[in-house]
This record gives sequence, structure tokens and C-alpha cells, in this order.
Amino acid sequence: MRRGIAATALFTTLAMTTTACGGGDGGQSGTNGTTGELSGTVTFWDTSNEAEKATYQALAESFEKEHPKVDVTYVNVPFGEANAKFKNAAGGNSGAPDVMRTEVAWVADFASIGYLAPLDGTAALDQEADYLPQAAASTEYEGKTYAVPQVIDTLALFYNKKLLREAGVEAPGSVSELKAAAARISEKTGATGLYLRGDDPYWFLPYLYGEGGNLVDAENKTVTVDDAAGVKAYQVLKDLVDSKAAITDASDGWNNMQNAFKSGKVAMMLNGPWAIEDVKAGAEFKDAADLGVAPIPAGSAGQGSPQGGWNLSVYAGSQNLDASYAFVKYMSSAKVQQQTTEKLSLLPTRASVYKIPAVADNEMVKFFKPAVDKAVERPWIAQGNALFEPIRLQMANVLSGKTSPAEAAAATGDAYRKMLKDYK
Repeated sequence: MRRGIAATALFTTLAMTTTACGGGDGGQSGTNGTTGELSGTVTFWDTSNEAEKATYQALAESFEKEHPKVDVTYVNVPFGEANAKFKNAAGGNSGAPDVMRTEVAWVADFASIGYLAPLDGTAALDQEADYLPQAAASTEYEGKTYAVPQVIDTLALFYNKKLLREAGVEAPGSVSELKAAAARISEKTGATGLYLRGDDPYWFLPYLYGEGGNLVDAENKTVTVDDAAGVKAYQVLKDLVDSKAAITDASDGWNNMQNAFKSGKVAMMLNGPWAIEDVKAGAEFKDAADLGVAPIPAGSAGQGSPQGGWNLSVYAGSQNLDASYAFVKYMSSAKVQQQTTEKLSLLPTRASVYKIPAVADNEMVKFFKPAVDKAVERPWIAQGNALFEPIRLQMANVLSGKTSPAEAAAATGDAYRKMLKDYK
């Protein structure tokens, strides 16, 4: 899953590794002309994290058992490198995978430059009505479908029940309650209240939504990130760190956050379902019951958390489209989504899977499904992923004291208008 957005921009000149050479089976159509049986090679780039990748590799290998003449070449590509690696490979017409696990904001971006195969009318799209509407929305661009929903998620407040119990506080429901709880936690346990991701703009969104703001109004083509809510969001980040309610880091935020939370150095963090298995491996959570999950603390205008997730896309230049479509269908099937939930507590994108007792009774699904239902959809525009880099730069400036929240919001808005030429 999602381990950070900011790193993507740093890998624009990455060379392809020899193990990641895609393009299918060297010109085969993907079916045996005599029997119609699928054959050839499907190269699959999986962007899941360390705690998830073994499960996804095993699921990919299980496809081979159903289609013994198809060889799935599994390649785990770190999330921070995957976007640029795919663009380099697809743009150079060499080394792109047949199938890629794409972050929801990448679909419109890749489709807009012709790198994804349209999936309408193909075997990849199976039982479309079963997909959650908000998950399906991220797969479309200019009236065509370019991906299949695989996982849906959002952010929540993870907290250490033991530390909060020792401090005599409940999980905070608002930012002001968070600051009060953090002071109590520090006094009673010596731990810091919150780890704040200062290096990743995706973690900025709950604060922006909590103040009633948004990045852009895509329908009216208006930049909104620099309005009063945007200024307040930057101010909230600054106040949390200045008050010592939170600690932050300008680099390697994912590992620093996970390690701080798993070791008990901090009592709370914002994170998503993709972090559950890794957290449970931490020293503080040998008893999984000590892990608590609560809604994102609300800002002055309410509570809001971004819709995230992962889709499966097929490279437009694949030489093995038939087998690639079949692989996407399999990996997004109800059966595989159920297995993914049972192994990793990730949320399915098919409504039917939530009716299965093993899924419905999963404690993390019980929490995250209502949270996902209320999550704020991001703008599914070609520039959607690029909207994060200006925020990343300004978060660093605000947290270091280099610029004020008002200056940061204005600079973010200016960057958006340069990027989105037809936006006001």
C-alpha cells in the first residue's frame, strides 16, 4: 500500500532493472490459436509494501495454477519508485510491465498520455455492478475505463491503548482534544502524543478537509487550496509541532513514523489499513488488542479523510493482452479480494465481499468500511498526482519556519494555476 507520495517525483530518471522487463511474451497474442487456451508471459509489477508483498506474490502464482501455460513474472516495485519507473519504461517503449498495481491517482495520469489499455468490453472488467461506486470512479478517464479496483482505503487515527490508558485519556475526536491528550500522555508516560508526517502531502489532506477545504474544485475548474481553509490547515500542522503535541521529520517519514509508533515512542499516528500487519509486528503490539483505531480527529469545520486505494491497469503496449486481461480479472475477483482481506485486513472494492462472514467480522474492516464510505474523493484528473508536490515543498517550509501558513497556501495555489492552465 500507500507508503508515501512525495518520493515519486525524485525518480524521474531511473533506469529499468533487468528483472522488470515486460512487454508480455515476445509477440504472442496470449492465447493458443488452436485451443483458445491462455499462454505466454504476464509481467506483474506489484507496489505493495514489505508486510503485504508475500501475499500478493502467492496470489499471482495461484493464477498460474488455473492457467498452467501462463507464466506470471512477479516484480515488487517500491511505491516511491513505481510511478516514474513505469513512465520511463512506457515512454521508452521498453521494459514496461503487462499489468501494474496503480495508485488511484495514477490512473488518469497514465491514461492521459496513452500508456494504459482501455478495459471496456474486455475480460478484465467482470461484474462491474459489484464494485463500490467510489472505487470505480478512480478507474475512469474521459469516459473510458482504464483500471479495475483492487483495494480501497482511507486514513484513520491509530493509537496505543496501553499508553492512552496510562495517561487516563480517550482517543481524541478533534485536533484540540488531540493537543490536550498529547500533553497528558507526555506528562504521564514520557511518550509524544502524535507522529506527524511532515514529508508526505497525502497526510496533509485530513487537516485540509478538517478545515473545510479541498485541493481544487474540478467541476468548476477552480483552485481552492489557497483559500482560508488552506491557510488554517498549514497552521494546524505548525501548531501541533510547535506545541510539542507532535514530532515530525522532513525525510524517511514512513519508517520513522512506523518505528516510533511500534516502539511506544509516540502514542498516535495517522495511517491506513495497509499499515496494520506491520504495526502488529511491533514490540508494543505483541497483544494485538493494544492497537486502537479511531476516526481522524476533526478540525474546526469537521472530520475528513481522503479516499485512497489501488487499482490494476494493463499497459497499452503489452504483447499479451488476453492473458493480462484474465490476470486482472482474477486478481480483482471476489475470491481473491476475500483472501486479501483475511490475510492483510485490506478493504475489498466489491460490495459482495463485505457479505462474507470472514470479511464482515474482521475488526479492522468493521472500522474502516464506514470510514471509507465517508471518505472525501480526490479529484480524478490527469494532474491529480502532481498536485501533491507543491504541498510537500510548502509543508517543509512551514514546519521549518521558513514561510508562514498564509505564504505557503498562496505559493501552493500559484503552483496549481501554473500546472492547471484552464483553472482560475
